[in-house]
Amino acid sequence: MIVRKTPAEIETMARAGAVVASTLDLMRSRARVGVTLADLDRLAEEHIRSHGGVPTFKGYRGFPGSICASPNDMVVHGIPGSYALEDGDLLSVDVGVTLDGYVADSATTVAVGKVPERALELIGVCEQSLLAAIAQCRAGNRLGDISHAVQEVVEAEGFGVVRALVGHGVGRDMHEDPQIPNYGPAGRGPKLAPGMVFAIEPMITAGDWQVRSGDDGWAIYTTDGSLAAHCEHTVAVTENGPRVLTQSAPAAMAGTG
Repeated sequence: MIVRKTPAEIETMARAGAVVASTLDLMRSRARVGVTLADLDRLAEEHIRSHGGVPTFKGYRGFPGSICASPNDMVVHGIPGSYALEDGDLLSVDVGVTLDGYVADSATTVAVGKVPERALELIGVCEQSLLAAIAQCRAGNRLGDISHAVQEVVEAEGFGVVRALVGHGVGRDMHEDPQIPNYGPAGRGPKLAPGMVFAIEPMITAGDWQVRSGDDGWAIYTTDGSLAAHCEHTVAVTENGPRVLTQSAPAAMAGTG
């Protein structure tokens, strides 16, 4: 069952989303050569708590970090540890915040230093596919329209869409119904209605779409070792169209070096 939120609940989620967005802005500004993933995790937790939130991921099913930090061929669910960022890395950062009983969830992929042009294209296409999916979050559309929008953008540019991982509903719990694949035919699935809130998260690769689990039981890697990108927003379906609840201010969207 897809739980629809009231306008008041969506406003609460938007407040959580503002903390998520500012945390990701901080991660973009600090993700530089020599910084460890543990450093970023500590900064993120301090920032989230200083704004009245709780890091949703910390302790979730035993996950030890406040963020997921996934470099290069790691797609998602990276435990932030001693790895120090190197010139040319791609780093996907996923942040969840619980505030006043509601969750918001968002992710971005950052280029560290000088990276190959194809890697920048990977990030750009991931972001474009997310925007295309968000545009489908309108009352009367079908859930499959969101999935299809991601696949259409990504595969047209020669990148792979991960099949084994999905987006999801979000609200009082981080993972609610429905599951939202990043591929599939349009025009299928439940009809969208105002009050539905989704965490839409394209996860794409520069090579094959297949993935494997890491030894720690959390990290997911591309099977062929190709680079991966992950981007995500929490989006509400409203009477007036999609509302992104985790959007950064335009001035804060500049990349890092």
